[in-house]
Amino acid sequence: MKKGLLLIALLLTAGLVNAQVFEGKGDQKFQIGANFQDNVNGIVLAYDYGLGENISVGIVTGYALNLSNGLSANFEDRFELEGRFNANLGSVLNISDNFDVYPGISLSLKNFGGHLGMRYFFSTGFGVFTEFGTTFAKYNSEALTPAEKINNQFTVNLGAVFNL
Repeated sequence: MKKGLLLIALLLTAGLVNAQVFEGKGDQKFQIGANFQDNVNGIVLAYDYGLGENISVGIVTGYALNLSNGLSANFEDRFELEGRFNANLGSVLNISDNFDVYPGISLSLKNFGGHLGMRYFFSTGFGVFTEFGTTFAKYNSEALTPAEKINNQFTVNLGAVFNL
């Protein structure tokens, strides 16, 4: 009897979890997470807004909290702000209604770069994300100081995503 009730509860819960990750025009996402780079760990916040069926734009900010290996940096080297453009391919790839893959480009205060992100929603309002980012072109063409390298290298972001 208990196993039967548990099975019914699981089936009902599975029906509630069916969430469309990217809904197109007007869709809004907020992400908060951890940022990992060489010699740096920090926090990242992102907001994305859907412009079309598979296109979104957004803004991302981050701050380097934890510097290692003797690295020191002031506020302007630790802080990052960027605008970005995403191609939300979850509906194109058709893996799951709960899963989205979004490659994109970004223009920041320090560089021009790109990213590849993935989101998975457990419910209509909450999920997890990961992003991998890299720099294509740095604004400073001279040799970068160790502090200037903070936001000009390969990054990995992990965290929570919310539908707004």
